[in-house]
Amino acid sequence: MANRVYLSSPHMSDEGYEMQYIREAFDTNWIAPLGKNVNEFEKELALRVGAREAAALSSGTAAIHMALKAVGVGDGDIVFCPTLTFSATANPIVYQNAIPVFIDSDYETWNMSPTALEKAFEKYTPKAVLIVHLYGLSADMDKITAICRKYNTMLIEDAAESLGTLYKGRQTGTIGDYGVFSFNGNKIITTSGGGMLISDNEERIAKVRFWATQSRDPARHYQHSELGYNYRMSNIVAGIGRGQLQVLDQRVRKKTEIYEFYRQELGALEGIKMMPSNDWDEPNYWLSCITVKGKVRPLDIMEALEKENIESRPIWKPMHLQPFFAKYDYIGEDVSENIFQNGVCLPSDTKMTDEDLKRIVKIIKDLWR
Repeated sequence: MANRVYLSSPHMSDEGYEMQYIREAFDTNWIAPLGKNVNEFEKELALRVGAREAAALSSGTAAIHMALKAVGVGDGDIVFCPTLTFSATANPIVYQNAIPVFIDSDYETWNMSPTALEKAFEKYTPKAVLIVHLYGLSADMDKITAICRKYNTMLIEDAAESLGTLYKGRQTGTIGDYGVFSFNGNKIITTSGGGMLISDNEERIAKVRFWATQSRDPARHYQHSELGYNYRMSNIVAGIGRGQLQVLDQRVRKKTEIYEFYRQELGALEGIKMMPSNDWDEPNYWLSCITVKGKVRPLDIMEALEKENIESRPIWKPMHLQPFFAKYDYIGEDVSENIFQNGVCLPSDTKMTDEDLKRIVKIIKDLWR
């Protein structure tokens, strides 16, 4: 059996940047809970994307939760959320005892449809709109922000999959009121687990840090006047992040090369369509995805790759089709469902060799023969 090829696995820097920061944390005994690495990672990430403030947290999910709390989402509030996403986007809405309303995608971006979003506003008055930049593809932010301004509604960007993606020259995550990044093991850079909340609202980010540190009041004794959370990132994890941030541009280049290879080799096969690209979008191509229509089905591709020890995945199953979320409203048609039913996430690991890529493409092409 050939060596395992992963969908997207952790990739530490060849230069060992991460270990420099980890070693410093060990040498100074700043292991946890916070420390220099946390402070510097927040500053470096904010500078990298162009935000005023950042709060380093235990996960991207925690960052979404804190963003919702920061905009005042609470009991019975409605939050518009894309249906085509991972459940981590939607779960924190329920943490706040709020009500998600799921919004369909469009084929042009695979992200939240501005048309469906406008229809949702005709039916509901939400507390916030939570959008996603799926697989590193930017949503149509001009249209979405214009709609949010029209209805005076706060906008949160789930940019967990899109660190390094540009929308008209701006980093995704910095266009709305709050932006969320994830450093899970499969992301374009990783801290093993962790997330970041960014915003230009310095006062609210300071409040998030307070909430995320168990809402401990500034008193000599342990005093808590608000509900708190254990959401802060550890100093060791932040050290990994500081090192990883130095190779972000390398990772984006490699992900782009992988996508372009697939596009050149597979794009001409009958029934295959690459995930969309737009003139205003500079994706990080976190995952290279396709849709397939014809005799060869997505499951055929995934099973053929699996037999050769190669990992691939289906597209996210829409939230309105998930058993837990089925009771909530959905605004749209069948776009997200069609993408899910016909989609495949191809291996996009930045450690893949040219030979790995050629092997993957050959396996897929053989299905057409």
